[in-house]
Amino acid sequence: MIFIISPPRSGSTLLQRMLGSHSAIYTHPEPHLLTPLYYLGYYDNVERAPYDHINAAKALRELCEELPRGEQDYLDALRAYASTIYDRVLAPTGKRFFLDKTPAYALIAPFVHKLFPQARFIILTRNPMAIHHSVAKSFFGGDYQRAVEFNPVVKNYVPAVASFIRQGHDNATVIRYEDLVQDPEIQAKRLCEFLGVEFEPAVVNYGSAQHITKSYGDPITVSSHNRPVQTSVASWQQALANDESARAIAAKVVNELKDDDLQAWGYDRNELAPRSDAHNIGPLPTTAHGGAIYRLKRQVMMRARDGAKLPAARSALRSLRYYCDVLLRDQ
Repeated sequence: MIFIISPPRSGSTLLQRMLGSHSAIYTHPEPHLLTPLYYLGYYDNVERAPYDHINAAKALRELCEELPRGEQDYLDALRAYASTIYDRVLAPTGKRFFLDKTPAYALIAPFVHKLFPQARFIILTRNPMAIHHSVAKSFFGGDYQRAVEFNPVVKNYVPAVASFIRQGHDNATVIRYEDLVQDPEIQAKRLCEFLGVEFEPAVVNYGSAQHITKSYGDPITVSSHNRPVQTSVASWQQALANDESARAIAAKVVNELKDDDLQAWGYDRNELAPRSDAHNIGPLPTTAHGGAIYRLKRQVMMRARDGAKLPAARSALRSLRYYCDVLLRDQ
């Protein structure tokens, strides 16, 4: 097993496609296989479930107390479930490794490591301001404040990933997004050595390989290029240059981060401040047609969710769901 541990909008789909282009590595877009296992109740609960999740969690822990090896037996059971799925997806490909890139794993990385202690972990970091800008631009039409309120990715993911980095696992390595796109050959060779596979040029020229594209992963920019490019490295600087309100929100996001987390993450606090010459960096990256459609769909969904909170809308949606259930009863 290979796991990419990273926040959303950090370049993880790019890294996944690069490594997935290797002849020994198979990957699938964001399986989300392990996250539900973490929230079954032994380690943590979901906030809502269609069953009494509080009682279920208590019952599960009491049951595991009767196991001969306690938590280790429980982990064995979870591992057997996950391994069966991973193995049976991998087997027909004839490849050696299964690469799982699911950003949500970054919030439960210690659990993933405990579940698969022999796996290889590639921890991908990116300038937190670039991540915040990408979230706001991709999902909220450039609205920095709404991005913070709806999904504070930087606040949630930077401390979690930094904590995992500080654990210092021998089977984990850290790579910065900026280094990956600026020196893709050097970084790809380093990662191949870490994984114990021979370097192949296709890892850098990932556009020459076939990739599975389904519901998850970044469809905006990674498909627009055949190899890593640097066009997104400074885009956050350009976006903040003429937007005083966005700069204020960004400064607040930065101030909430601790120095030791940033150090583990691989960045200095000064790197998170907007440059005074950002106007001269160059034009903002253009958005491919497919990316524009994706962003539009996301923005429509976000506005629809806001509208669904209104009493009249909720009543209408419940009625619609009822009629849909009736019509699809025999399907």
